[in-house]
Amino acid sequence: MHFEEATQRIKDCGVIAIIRGGFSVEDMLRISSALLAGSVSTVEITLNSPAVLEALPKLRKHFGDELLIGAGTVRNKEHVQQAYDAGAQFLISPNYDSASTSLSQSKNLLHLPGVFTATEAQTAFANGCKLLKLFPMDTVGPAYLKALRAPLDDIDFVPTGGVALENISAYAKAGAVAVGLGSKLVLNREQSSEDLTSRAKTLREAWIQGKHG
Repeated sequence: MHFEEATQRIKDCGVIAIIRGGFSVEDMLRISSALLAGSVSTVEITLNSPAVLEALPKLRKHFGDELLIGAGTVRNKEHVQQAYDAGAQFLISPNYDSASTSLSQSKNLLHLPGVFTATEAQTAFANGCKLLKLFPMDTVGPAYLKALRAPLDDIDFVPTGGVALENISAYAKAGAVAVGLGSKLVLNREQSSEDLTSRAKTLREAWIQGKHG
């Protein structure tokens, strides 16, 4: 998938569900089905999840074009290659690593590096990264995104860390093009599909309301 198509699909959905931890492939299939039922069609599986490299190709095969499936916690070139070989349609990092993003770009693979400051954001943007993960947001919130976008209004940010139902609309209003949510959406292996679908639907509705309300 070309990076432009992946970018548009992330923006269209607005919510990236992050799966991290000891979930089995079967867990991830069930979780992804429940997320789709709640209108969340973008999933990131972190590379520090034990089953990720087995899960990525199976999820791709099972869901086809219904689900956009990426790999997270991509920290170096080796991670990029592993995720690409497993079929990841986009990559997300907690950091900016020029060698990693260059390799992704050579493969036409969307790569969202993690940034926090204006300097980090501009450095990544100047090196071809148009969509950036703004992380961690737990302690600063939507007001920080709004302040950062004042001088950097041509950069698209995806806030991650601390995003929840209580503030997702505020992030949308502050100019986020999407948000990433992990434990506020995907709780654990015991979480029911019904609860997951309900959370996904409620978050997506709040996001849309923030964008258009």
